[in-house]
Amino acid sequence: MKIVLFGYMASGKSTVGKLLAQALKMPFIDLDAEIEQQLEANIPQLFNEKGELYFRRKESEVLRSVLQRTTDLVLSTGGGTPCYGDNLDFVKKTTANSFYLNLPIAELVLRISNEKNQRPLVADLAEDDLPEFIGKHLFERNLYYNQAGHIIDCKNKTAEEIVATIVPLLI
Repeated sequence: MKIVLFGYMASGKSTVGKLLAQALKMPFIDLDAEIEQQLEANIPQLFNEKGELYFRRKESEVLRSVLQRTTDLVLSTGGGTPCYGDNLDFVKKTTANSFYLNLPIAELVLRISNEKNQRPLVADLAEDDLPEFIGKHLFERNLYYNQAGHIIDCKNKTAEEIVATIVPLLI
C-alpha cells in the first residue's frame, strides 16, 4: 500500500506522515528529504543555485523512483509536487490513497511566518504580504490538491486526530 500526502507548505504533511507510518508500521519518506539526500543539497540551495525548473524536474524523478518501489510506504510530498508536470496523474495511477491536508489560510500564515527562512518561495516576502501570497497560491494549487483521493479538513485538529481520520479511509 502506498499512501501519499498533499498539501500546502506547513500543512503538516511530514508530521502527519511520520505518525501515520508509525501507526501502520510502514516506512515514512519525506520527498523533500529524499531529494536533498539524492542531490546532496538542501532545497533552498537547489532553488538558489539551480532554479525552480531544475528542482521540479528532479522532484518528478525522485517522486517516480519512490512510488515505483515495491514496499509499502507513507510519502509526504512537497507543497508544489502535485502541481507540476504529470506528477498528480502519476500518483493517481499509483495509488487511490492520496490525501489533501486542507488548512485555512490564517493557520498556514501563522505556521509559515515562524519558518520563513526555510521556505524558498516565501523567504523574501514581508510578513504583511504572506496572507495574500498564500491565498493566491492556494487558489492556483487547489485545482490539483482537490484531486486527491480524499480531502481532510485539518482546521484545529492535532496530527493524531488527522491520522485517526485517515486510517479508516485507507483502501
